[in-house]
Amino acid sequence: MPSDSNAVSVTGLSHQYGDHTALSSVSFTVPTGTMFGLLGPNGGGKTTLFRIVSTLLPTRPGHAVLFGHDVATNATAVRRLIGIVFQSPALDGHLTVRENLICHGHLYGLRGHRLKARIAVVLSLVELETRGSDLVNTLSGGLQRRVEIAKALLPDPKLLLLDEPSTGLDPGARREIWDHLDRLCRERGTTVVLTTHLMDEAARCDRVGVLHEGGLVALGPPRELMAEIGGDVILISPYDDGALDTLATAIQERFRESVDVLDGRLRMERPGAHEFIPELVKAFPDQIEGVTIGKPTLEDVFLHHTGKRWD
Repeated sequence: MPSDSNAVSVTGLSHQYGDHTALSSVSFTVPTGTMFGLLGPNGGGKTTLFRIVSTLLPTRPGHAVLFGHDVATNATAVRRLIGIVFQSPALDGHLTVRENLICHGHLYGLRGHRLKARIAVVLSLVELETRGSDLVNTLSGGLQRRVEIAKALLPDPKLLLLDEPSTGLDPGARREIWDHLDRLCRERGTTVVLTTHLMDEAARCDRVGVLHEGGLVALGPPRELMAEIGGDVILISPYDDGALDTLATAIQERFRESVDVLDGRLRMERPGAHEFIPELVKAFPDQIEGVTIGKPTLEDVFLHHTGKRWD
């Protein structure tokens, strides 16, 4: 197999459904042994990209290469290297955890002692060693999701692909799933690529690609993307909601700063906000009811690059 420091290399990938452009010339790489998140609102192109990388949709045009194998020309080799967790559940609730794993293992040609050994390993990885004989439909949503991950890990893949892995889970179960993913990546060197529309999940990845309307609008480590905004985020609440545009124009003219109108408030990006706010309030004492400041988030990164709020 060709040597490559990148587990995934996507170049100029585009895809259309009729007249609708789902992806537009998307390019990125995922270094081996890291966690990469595709972040974007619903309809942004995440699932289409996931389906292409997992060999379920054709590459047209562009290229997706996994561990040196082109998805378009060597899908069979790619499938031997990946484990997939789909957004929709794929378990038989009337079978036990172990029976689900046995059925899945047979699809990969695993039998006998080898399959038994792999089942023991993956149940240990997701901390379900004592639940192998439980019927799946008696497990909580979080535990069922861990069984899904165990299935994906059964053939010992080099790359784990997950489409919205925490869909339908409560906050506690979400944290558990992410703790397991962290351990797989950090302790076992498994490369993880996932899609999500949740900011806090994307912030835990080594690198993030932000998708909007089929295009990649930002790419890099979450901290670096947030730092690129270049300052604090200031939200200004006016006394008169009807005067938002007037106040925005006045602030822009007074301080030569860009001001956005967002959900009944004004939004600014500026370094040293704690020093600027007294000056701002002093300049417009009868028009500003309140001001809050905060460090940039990935939602601010999305707004910064698209000019639109996260939906």
